Amino acid sequence: MYNLNFINDRPMDLIGIGRLCIDLNADQFNRPMEETSSFSKYVGGSPANITIGASRLGLNTGFIGKVSDDQMGNYIIDYLAKNNIDTSGVCKDDTGAVTGLAFTEIKSPEECSILMYRDNVADLKLETMDVSEEYIKQTKILLVSGTALAASPSREAVFLAVDYAMKHHVKIVFDIDYRPYTWISDKETAIYYNLIAEKSSVIIGTREEFDMMEQFQKEKSSDEQTAKKWFEHVAEIVVIKHGGDGSITYTKDGPQFKGGTFKTRVLKTFGAGDSYASAFVYGLLNNWDIQRAMEFGSASAAIVISKHSCSDAMPIKDEIDSFIENAQKVKF
Repeated sequence: MYNLNFINDRPMDLIGIGRLCIDLNADQFNRPMEETSSFSKYVGGSPANITIGASRLGLNTGFIGKVSDDQMGNYIIDYLAKNNIDTSGVCKDDTGAVTGLAFTEIKSPEECSILMYRDNVADLKLETMDVSEEYIKQTKILLVSGTALAASPSREAVFLAVDYAMKHHVKIVFDIDYRPYTWISDKETAIYYNLIAEKSSVIIGTREEFDMMEQFQKEKSSDEQTAKKWFEHVAEIVVIKHGGDGSITYTKDGPQFKGGTFKTRVLKTFGAGDSYASAFVYGLLNNWDIQRAMEFGSASAAIVISKHSCSDAMPIKDEIDSFIENAQKVKF
């Protein structure tokens, strides 16, 4: 068991902040997007997916974000509310900004891609005045996703939220979520990601994402060196994911843990990271040992990549428990 010392008398477990968009997932598989004729609509965005996953598992959740003042914005707010996510921190844009779109291509289970439309999107219009200190002080965790840092004024809004969280001893979970097409350059990305990571208690990312953040170093870091770097700041837990091979979690008090994957019928690859994060954080909030939380996260990821959607596919606890009991695990 690893205790992050959450303040347990808070009414909310987790509040996400950042990207709210629409996923349009290809209805036709094993073909390029040019030949895809129809798509299914879902709520998307990494922090939204993680918050939805956490809510499905029974956590008390909320969200801070901005949506377009139109039918798509209404759809997102309604969907969050139907999933028992408090939407009092979600506001509507008044500048004419639109909802971001993410078209997915499923050429094969191993070859999937995402085409994003991110110009003049409402979620990047989130302003500091939209962030409530009183709201943030009600939660145990503030979940930050990297894409919200890609432009102003959203960038400043996130930094303010993080400052409020630190002031009120709210644990910050940073899901790196690097999307290069949202940024001007990877150097700009690394600077802002590092600034948030320095204030985060839990950092979750792929090996490639950590490499991007560490690009200013002379030599490439090992997993151990990466974890050690962040433990010199606020971090207590660092999770480094290695795709289908599994993940390694490092803790500040010394022990490290390897987590494997589960065999499943893979339909698409996207959504795995979000589902892993939501289930892993659920384990942390329930004071599970790290190994169990990692297994729970891996099982959730295996369930989601076998289904068409990301948000709609986020499983409940009984579904994950049943999957773990019956599925075949692959060791790292």
